[in-house]
Amino acid sequence: MERLVIAKFGGSAIGPFGESIPVIIQRISELKKNSKIIAVFSAPLTIVDDQKKSLTDIILEIGKQVQNQQEIDLGIVRHTYNKILEKTFSVNTSTNQDSIQQQLLLQECKNTIDSFLKLTHDALLTAQRTGKFADEVRSKALGFSGEILMSHIMYYILKLHGISNCSVIDFKKQWPIITDHNIEYTNFLARESLQRLAYTENLVKQHQIVCMGGFIGITTDGTVTTYERGGTDRTAADMGILFHKKYQCRIDFEKDSAVVSADPKIVTENLTDVTKLSYNEARLAGMFGMKILDPIAIKEILENGVDIPIIITNMKNPQKVTVIERSPNEDDETHHHHHPLKIITGKKNCAIIRMEQDCAQKLLQSLEHQKRYSEYIVLSPFTKDGTEFARILFLDGDYVKRNDKYILAFDPLASITYNRGVITLIGDQMWRVQQIASKVSSKIGDAGLNILNMDAQEETSRIIIVIEDSNDNIPKAIESIHSEKPNISFI
Repeated sequence: MERLVIAKFGGSAIGPFGESIPVIIQRISELKKNSKIIAVFSAPLTIVDDQKKSLTDIILEIGKQVQNQQEIDLGIVRHTYNKILEKTFSVNTSTNQDSIQQQLLLQECKNTIDSFLKLTHDALLTAQRTGKFADEVRSKALGFSGEILMSHIMYYILKLHGISNCSVIDFKKQWPIITDHNIEYTNFLARESLQRLAYTENLVKQHQIVCMGGFIGITTDGTVTTYERGGTDRTAADMGILFHKKYQCRIDFEKDSAVVSADPKIVTENLTDVTKLSYNEARLAGMFGMKILDPIAIKEILENGVDIPIIITNMKNPQKVTVIERSPNEDDETHHHHHPLKIITGKKNCAIIRMEQDCAQKLLQSLEHQKRYSEYIVLSPFTKDGTEFARILFLDGDYVKRNDKYILAFDPLASITYNRGVITLIGDQMWRVQQIASKVSSKIGDAGLNILNMDAQEETSRIIIVIEDSNDNIPKAIESIHSEKPNISFI
């Protein structure tokens, strides 16, 4: 079976004004030696007031202004793409393509930018006219100015650098990502997407490299949709789901670093490289604050019963990788190399809901089927005056605030507590460690923090510690637990 790598390059992989594009070209040249490639791109970054910013955020801000009848100004967006072209096209390419050829490519690329920014402008005009920057108008403005345009520009840049056997998926033809009618937080429909894969499948057959934009989907009747933020990870996972029977697939997230045992911004000493993770560990880590990949991407792979290795590659040092598999073969011989506690992560701004068990069951069913929402964890229940209560930990306090009426409709007497922080210890093998929970809780006590709730579940390979989200409680707790890691070992 032929090999296919689905390589995802996010905003920070592209860099502000595309400064890391030379590294991307190098990576693609490397990967194509023994594999076909689908390269999935996010919107690039720009710089505003000395701050890195995604063009996605810029367009969201412009959308807000336009809603209030302000002028449409795509200056920053155009400036960003011009800078990307300046940087890339001025590089003296090592191929013998004559300068006429280069001029033609450059001109075609500029025309493409013009046509996509015109589409973006049209979408913003509609928003200005209706006073609403939402739904399809928002999706079009984001996609045409960001991911989709970036994939076309990368196609030209690759051609310019002598990588001739490449193509780009044209949004106006048969887009491969078919989604449901939730427009701004859309859901992937695998069956419908497979039925419309012919055009993309053909491109992949005929070319070594196919570029595409992430984050954007389309409904069966042609409405443009978006995933939520971080959605390019999901696009890469979806392409893996669609192609896994046709090619030997792997998904490759090209990042600034592979996975380490805690957030390097918080813990600076004794960080260890995590070379293997199970889907379960990676999904938990993602849900609980590790920014290495969107946990929904893994959830989608699992829901579709697919088993594809996901590789997190340190782009600047590609020998450093983390391999994520459904069940990594960490056989017993190698076990002493793998620390049972793989990752310590923290999440701010969580909320805990306590409600009667029966009501909670109905809420959870509704979240799953109506809202398709899964960013919560059920903690252990408790009984009071003969009534059983459930405790549900939501990892996004703002989601609860936005939906509090909906949640309280299931049990008007439910209590919601905000400003909770969660520290999570992750490792499928942690159950083999003696007293890990007590060691960890005493460390947190030593750091002067008060544990409000501790939930250790052997089967799900996680220990959750709930503390108050105030001051620097969360980094403090992560640091103190990480310092104890060397003293935690197998039975």
